[in-house]
Amino acid sequence: MVKVKPFCGIRPPKELAAEVASRPYDVLNSQEAKEEATERSLLHIIKPEIDFDPIADEHSQQVYDKAVENFKKWKDKGWLVQDPQECYYVYAQTMEGRTQYGLAICCHFEDYLTGKIKKHELTRADKEEDRMIHVRIQNANIEPVFFSYPTNDEIDQIVADVVKNNAPEYDFVAPDGFGHHFWKIEDKAIIDRITAIFAEMPALYVADGHHRTAAAARVGQEKMKANPNHTGNEEYCYFLAVAFPDNQLKIIDYNRVVKDLNGLTPAQLIEALKKNFTVEEIGTEIYKPDHLHNFSMYLDGKWYSLTAKPGTYDNNDPIGVLDVTILSNLVLDQILGIKDLRTDKRIDFVGGIRGLGELKRRVDSGEMKVAFALYPVSMKQLIDIADTGNIMPPKTTWFEPKLRSGLVIHSLE
Repeated sequence: MVKVKPFCGIRPPKELAAEVASRPYDVLNSQEAKEEATERSLLHIIKPEIDFDPIADEHSQQVYDKAVENFKKWKDKGWLVQDPQECYYVYAQTMEGRTQYGLAICCHFEDYLTGKIKKHELTRADKEEDRMIHVRIQNANIEPVFFSYPTNDEIDQIVADVVKNNAPEYDFVAPDGFGHHFWKIEDKAIIDRITAIFAEMPALYVADGHHRTAAAARVGQEKMKANPNHTGNEEYCYFLAVAFPDNQLKIIDYNRVVKDLNGLTPAQLIEALKKNFTVEEIGTEIYKPDHLHNFSMYLDGKWYSLTAKPGTYDNNDPIGVLDVTILSNLVLDQILGIKDLRTDKRIDFVGGIRGLGELKRRVDSGEMKVAFALYPVSMKQLIDIADTGNIMPPKTTWFEPKLRSGLVIHSLE
């Protein structure tokens, strides 16, 4: 059902891996990237606007040209080297003592177009277009997308054996404290078996990287149309992903801060909430939601527990049962007048990796009036939504740790 293949990865020599590898393009702005980038960092390739002084417009032609120039330079200098034979790779990440083991694979663009690679978020055309340009100009997937697959005991065993019986190619802790470990799978029998197991899977799931996935699929389509002798097996039909078993992934909370109370006083807001929620004042101690349909609110120097009353949500509706839907409908829309999370400038989103102290800080500073923390979505909820063809509300899932970019690159040639 799902078509994957091994590939000749382009990657840094062992001794340079920790320096070349970088955080993904979309988790830091240009200024942060400029400050973080060392001489050989991949940031010069994925955020080349940092090589200009002042920092250039990331969508300008000179920046795209610089990206191509830098990618070539990294290969010429031996900072990135292509493996001679096709491999799969094990990529493991450690965060707070927990390690998750993924496989770096190449996926076929047609599986995305036919819905075998399932998504749970809408994409924005402008962001898709930007990522397409990067794939097109480099003729490579420089950064992998983050996929999940239904847990498979045989793959778990294969990965465990590779890890146990081989020294890692890379093994380092990044400046953010997350560990990254990387092994090469060269044995043809094992490679063929992995390909065959994936071929029996009904679907893969986009965890993180919807825009990159859509962009990669569109570039594959473009190249197909331009090739009169297209067979479907060309390298350009495939794009780079790291896929993890669904039982190893952890989604963390994705929280909301709002600039004003829509004309209400704090007391009026609390009164309005009581219609659909059991409201409990906690006090000044940070309160983290501890079960589904329980929310935490920070308002006027105090934390509150909000629990949605039975009947305010539908357990049989994969979207309606989500806490983001409950909060969006019953609080943000009905009480605070925020209709469109994508466009309304009164709301902002804070990844749970920053902690609930960040919500308190933004309200205490006066920048925001109220903050809401949510109980994280489960992988089961994400898969149910993707399987039923539904789309999650914006900013629902936050996966951590992020994939490090530059540990392996896939060339479309």
